[in-house]
Amino acid sequence: MPLNRRQFLKRSMRGVAAAGAANLVANEVAQPDRSGRCSIPGLYAAETSPKKASKYIDVHTHIGTTWNGNKELTADDLLRWMDEHNVEKSVLLPLTSPESSSFLLLTEPALAAAKAHPDRFIPFCSIDPRTSLRGGRKGFLDVIGRYVEQGARGFGEHKVGLDFDDPLMMQIYDVCEELQIPLLFHMDNQRGKDQPGLPRLEHAIATFPKLNFLGHGPGWWASISGGLTQAELMSYPKGKVRPGGAIDTLMEKYPNLYGDLSAGSGANSISRDREFGREFMIRRQDRLMFGTDYLQPGQAVPQFELFDSLELPTDVATKVFRGNAERILKINS
Repeated sequence: MPLNRRQFLKRSMRGVAAAGAANLVANEVAQPDRSGRCSIPGLYAAETSPKKASKYIDVHTHIGTTWNGNKELTADDLLRWMDEHNVEKSVLLPLTSPESSSFLLLTEPALAAAKAHPDRFIPFCSIDPRTSLRGGRKGFLDVIGRYVEQGARGFGEHKVGLDFDDPLMMQIYDVCEELQIPLLFHMDNQRGKDQPGLPRLEHAIATFPKLNFLGHGPGWWASISGGLTQAELMSYPKGKVRPGGAIDTLMEKYPNLYGDLSAGSGANSISRDREFGREFMIRRQDRLMFGTDYLQPGQAVPQFELFDSLELPTDVATKVFRGNAERILKINS
């Protein structure tokens, strides 16, 4: 049947579109990006936000330059990485203590990045408790309170070269409890120092029962196992988890204690004894949060593959990967 002019034009346009799409696939699909994944150039610019069903909320990332020798991670770098890995939102953690990194990461850039991308970034704030302030505790309340007024949703990464329950540290916890913001801490034998069994941590969480503490770092995650030496609080212990781990003991006793599964220490705590690790994640499904500690472009992150390989029940995975963070950080409220 002869085509009229309208039918002819419609079919012609379909042909042009199909040819253009074929050319795009032939020339652009197999272009690997910096992460090693293949993507279509220009597609990221068209989709600046992930789909609604993004799998993860990452409670532990940093922007800027952390250690000397590391590459700078910009907010745009982090956004691209998040989209590649199905991460809807990331917590931005400053580092403000001289022991925490080679270069200080102040609160202001985290606040600015979150202001520019409020649907993707959740800023935390941080100050070193040894900072010169007028007014003691009132000074801490003034400074941290100002950050909260500017949008900070929590305090951390709290990574300070003091005992975990040093009087200066306790003032920080006191202020965070009053401001009703969670605190994410790092623990090892140099920062947030404690002993096997974590008695200093217990002192803090018992003293401030309305403050949610999020644990991170070698000293914290080594304590998934019992029978530790002091040296093991600075390491990634291998082998079977021994009974009597302080994390389980303290989580059973205190409802305000949570775990941040980021970094090598978090991954090691689960992978060193996979049977125990999977059971631990199911048992503590309401207390664990997904995190990576992503801080430089191209960084290897074991959490994605590791946690997928555990084949956690869907409801458990949903809580750990995003639900607990939504609840504690009040993301949807």
